[in-house]
Amino acid sequence: MLDRAHAVRIADAARRAARGLAAGACLPVLAAGACAPARTADTTWVRPPAVAGTFYPGEPAGLERAGRELLAGAVPRRPEPPVALVLPHAGWAFSGQIAADGWAQAAGRPYDVVVILGTNHTAARFDRVAVWPRGGFRTPLGVAPVDTAAAEALIAADPDCVIDEDAHGREHSVEVHVPFAQLALPGTPILPLVVACQDSGRCRRLGRALARILHGRRALVVASSDLSHYPAYDDARASDGAVLAAIASVDPDAFRATIEAQMQAGRPALATCACGEAPVMAALEAARAMGATRGAVLSAANSGDTPIGDRDRVVGYGAVAFYAPSAAPGHSPATTAGAPSAGTPASASHGTPAPLTAAPPEAGLSAEDQARLLAFARLTLQRWFETGVPPLARDLGEAAERPQGAFVTLRIGGELRGCIGHMAPDLPLGQAVGMMALAAALRDPRFPPLEASELERVTIEISALTPLERVAGPEAIVVGRDGVEIRKAGRVAVFLPQVAGEQGWDRTALLENLCLKAGLPRDGWRGGAELWTFRAIHFRETGTR
Repeated sequence: MLDRAHAVRIADAARRAARGLAAGACLPVLAAGACAPARTADTTWVRPPAVAGTFYPGEPAGLERAGRELLAGAVPRRPEPPVALVLPHAGWAFSGQIAADGWAQAAGRPYDVVVILGTNHTAARFDRVAVWPRGGFRTPLGVAPVDTAAAEALIAADPDCVIDEDAHGREHSVEVHVPFAQLALPGTPILPLVVACQDSGRCRRLGRALARILHGRRALVVASSDLSHYPAYDDARASDGAVLAAIASVDPDAFRATIEAQMQAGRPALATCACGEAPVMAALEAARAMGATRGAVLSAANSGDTPIGDRDRVVGYGAVAFYAPSAAPGHSPATTAGAPSAGTPASASHGTPAPLTAAPPEAGLSAEDQARLLAFARLTLQRWFETGVPPLARDLGEAAERPQGAFVTLRIGGELRGCIGHMAPDLPLGQAVGMMALAAALRDPRFPPLEASELERVTIEISALTPLERVAGPEAIVVGRDGVEIRKAGRVAVFLPQVAGEQGWDRTALLENLCLKAGLPRDGWRGGAELWTFRAIHFRETGTR
């Protein structure tokens, strides 16, 4: 269980990573002890974790729980084993679910080695490929052993591949994937590489060298890259959709051409389309040489889709898998015993999101819709306090995909413990609920942040809102039906429709208290104020807490 300070550190570091300010199917049942520390012969080459506790949970139980929950919540897995993956590397609070969507495709399968191609964020003068040659990578789950023979073979096969500890020392793009490898493929050795060379010819040569040294082995190549950096939400979706389609084409030339086209498309604040262009290029070449003829976009999102992100300046994430037309050596096309059953291909909602279509005011929420949203709000808070990695709002039903404002209210023993809302219908309702659940718990200025120990006593209420409509005057307000927002002199305050009834207010008392809440004189509503109304579908958890 995370204490509040640790949870805040995780969120802050993940947010910085996603904003570019930092150095930002089901899992098969595993035997007890599957994540115990591996033993390595050369302890002097065991790389310590650099970003545990910031990019991902730093405490073993919390990390294992977060990883397993992300893998369990992954998109349906396909029957054939992937030969390669392209996955993001931001903090797990932002990109962990998208990364898990890819790792779940490989979970429980009999791979001999996992090659992790990271990008270079920290070694400014290094322009080759840094190989970690032996020993292992340590995480809170233990030590993931390095495939020494593969490392030596790669160094011999490609003149760009050298041993360089400094390039790995603070680099997060490899490290964030190692716990997933430990959970999804326990005991499987890894080959960690930091690909710093930017020349496409050298990157493609690396990919061919990898394919040669891996020939005859059951190998998985994982390229670590986030996508668009720092555009607004809609621009990120457009850029990421084009780049992901190019990656899935398994054509390095198409990938490079698409990046050039997107960078010339005039998208404001777009700094790069893929920070890991070099490892992706190498992985595409390796996948082709290993027999891959097709790719599949498994899922996509950006930091603005998370409960702790914003949509003005985002980083994009995507998961792509590559498949050979027949099973790779040693692989069976069928699912491995004990692994999750094969599912249907990922639904469109897991790929590039469709444009938002505003919900009509009369759109309702069924009892099932309400139950899903309440469960998601509670899951968001539980995951936050337990791991610092909140869930994405997906698979919540069609109603949760409609853009709609929402308030989340928390009560303990009937007493208010937090209430914050998002009025504008510019977010999918499910995402608005997740964001406001965290905001109500942590950022209501009237209360101290919620403690993890309080969560089991909290009752969650949700108000799904119709759009605001300005009214001509107070006489248009129907007490008990209408929520009211007042705007005057740069001050704003709002009451939900149910507040007046709970307090026993008539219209005048409602408006007077609304003025006081906004920091206005009690009678400030009588002149020069804008009054806006809305309605709400209000529902809450049942049962005693």
